[in-house]
Amino acid sequence: MSKPLKWQDVHDIAIALEDAHPDADNVNLRFTDLHKWICALEDFADDPLKSNEKILEAIQLAWIDERE
Repeated sequence: MSKPLKWQDVHDIAIALEDAHPDADNVNLRFTDLHKWICALEDFADDPLKSNEKILEAIQLAWIDERE
């Protein structure tokens, strides 16, 4: 089992999202969908209410970088 993912694990979450949603349009993504996908990750173990737009944007940018 991998270590539990927390909101601050931006890069690790981006890698997990790419594995889980390799065909997703991660550039034109609604934050509501991004939040839902992160919370659904098997190793995600943080309070869903602790996210905010800044964190979600950082994760989205890391995910875009990960795909490139």
